[in-house]
Amino acid sequence: MVETLRADKLTKTYGEKVLFKNLDFIINENDRIGLIGTNGSGKSSLLNAISGTDHDFTGNIITSKAYRIGYLQQQPDLPEDMTVMESVFAGKQKVFKIIRHYEDALNDYSNHPDNQEFERRYLAAEAKMNEGDAWNTESRVKTILTQLKITNMDQKIGTMSGGQQKRVGLAQVLIQSPNLLLLDEPTNHLDFDSIDWLEQYLSSYKGSLIVVTHDRYFLDQVSNHIWELSFGSLYEYPGNYQTYVAKKAELVDEQLATSHKEQQLYKQELKWMKTGAKARSTKQNARIERFNQLEDKVKEGTPLDGELDIAMGQQRLGKKVIEINHVSLEIANKPILRDFSMLIQNGQRIGISGENGAGKSSLLNAIAGILPIQSGSIEIGETVKMAYYTQQMETIPEDKRVISYLTDIGQNIVDADGNKISVTNLLEQFLFPKFMHGTLIRKLSGGEKRRLYLLKLLMEQPNVLLLDEPTNNLDIATLTVLEDYIKHFNGTTITVSHDRYFLNKVADRLLIFEGNTKIERYNGIFTDYLSSKKEKKVCNETKVKSDNKVEARSNSTKKKTKLTYAEKIEFDGIEAKIEKNENEIKKVTEEMQNNGEDYNKLAELQRKLDDLNKESDDLVARWEYLSEFAE
Repeated sequence: MVETLRADKLTKTYGEKVLFKNLDFIINENDRIGLIGTNGSGKSSLLNAISGTDHDFTGNIITSKAYRIGYLQQQPDLPEDMTVMESVFAGKQKVFKIIRHYEDALNDYSNHPDNQEFERRYLAAEAKMNEGDAWNTESRVKTILTQLKITNMDQKIGTMSGGQQKRVGLAQVLIQSPNLLLLDEPTNHLDFDSIDWLEQYLSSYKGSLIVVTHDRYFLDQVSNHIWELSFGSLYEYPGNYQTYVAKKAELVDEQLATSHKEQQLYKQELKWMKTGAKARSTKQNARIERFNQLEDKVKEGTPLDGELDIAMGQQRLGKKVIEINHVSLEIANKPILRDFSMLIQNGQRIGISGENGAGKSSLLNAIAGILPIQSGSIEIGETVKMAYYTQQMETIPEDKRVISYLTDIGQNIVDADGNKISVTNLLEQFLFPKFMHGTLIRKLSGGEKRRLYLLKLLMEQPNVLLLDEPTNNLDIATLTVLEDYIKHFNGTTITVSHDRYFLNKVADRLLIFEGNTKIERYNGIFTDYLSSKKEKKVCNETKVKSDNKVEARSNSTKKKTKLTYAEKIEFDGIEAKIEKNENEIKKVTEEMQNNGEDYNKLAELQRKLDDLNKESDDLVARWEYLSEFAE
């Protein structure tokens, strides 16, 4: 049976703001949907409505009773007092309920084997385990967690970073294999190896998918439809992100052309109105009414999510920018930098990526003077005016209005050509339409606050820009603006990010943090670095194989006629080892038969049996080889 989800007249408001209105759509099997839109447009709210975590909307979500939805939220709600494995199995998903019910039933039956009711419950729970294919769930969870760089399964959730918790939540959702996966920013806090694994995992996933992400390469790899949520409406585009960009460009061109015609018509009508026509016939009155409607339409503007342009002026930056001399840095006795030196010059575009927790953000904090270093020096040039976009945003006055927050910096900002730009124009360029300018900041979404914070930093007209994981909080449209800003920026930028697309656009020199103070330097764009890394890995593997073949050929050319003294001792004792191994296999097999009701014990014994069987094969192969030369 083909499983689908249908939405009928879905409407959601947030205060006075309409996030989406009367949305109708169908999600079919194997649909891979990338959901995009500016921050505050309602993407997460739409996922909440589809998942059933939010019921404060009108309209209907229609599915079969058997339809299952898995949802990774931006901030997973995990129990802090549980371990990683416990928290994964504490999820509400069906497979986890089956496992917990089985463990409870097994415990009761083990303690009271003569109780018929406990026996009945145990047998029913065992049948559910078979029916739900839940026996291998634990090993699958561990595999997924390992790929997501979570290796300590006994660590308490409360001791983990937000990024680590997000990865645990991702594992919890992936393991359940629902009909529909909803993933809200799944690549946040993932390094490039984990992102690459997730792309491959989703490419073979059998269900449907809706993903909200800023990572355009990821979106291009995993999606076959793009949905754009804009001004309360949902626009559907077949194809991946690259196809969407081409179609969207055509649409924007058409809208701009229409807007230009309306502007020209408005000017003609304005000229006619100013002539003060004396005779007001019915026909003329109708024309006046059309003019008034047209005037309102032009003044409101045509809502577009197209490319934006922001090229602000900046102070002159001297030759000396940042000089890092033999710096060593430790945090909580963990070494981050050791004797690190680097000269950062005017106009350089530096990207920083690599292992989580290796110290990327710490380097930015040290440059900004927030984090003290243990030895060495960081010298900042006299002409440097630095702006730092941090992961932890500075406190924004919630009771201020949007436009007031920015006018505190200045009424007018000068662009690169020396022309004044009003705060109103800057807000519109940063996707804040006029009706939002008087909005209280507390009414903005988290993403809208991040966008406002970024605009405030750029309005200060820095000549050195530090960016710490900007793609974790900014939407694609805003990232496009930022990329264009950096492209025309005459100063120096240093960016920490795992986003391949963004790094390709903003950096041509890379620092790759590999952990334990090891930092690789690379001149070029990020995807070229990843390609070179893969090529190097393939070359190393090929070399190892080649060396092994050469050694094998070398060994084969030597005519062996008899056993060495050590081999003779080995041969004399190998039959006893084979016999001992066979007895161990027999013993483990009997234990498995006697512990058929204990899943955890069975899993442990199965692993032991696999190891013994491999050892047996190796011993027999070795005996066959040695026996050829035994006297």
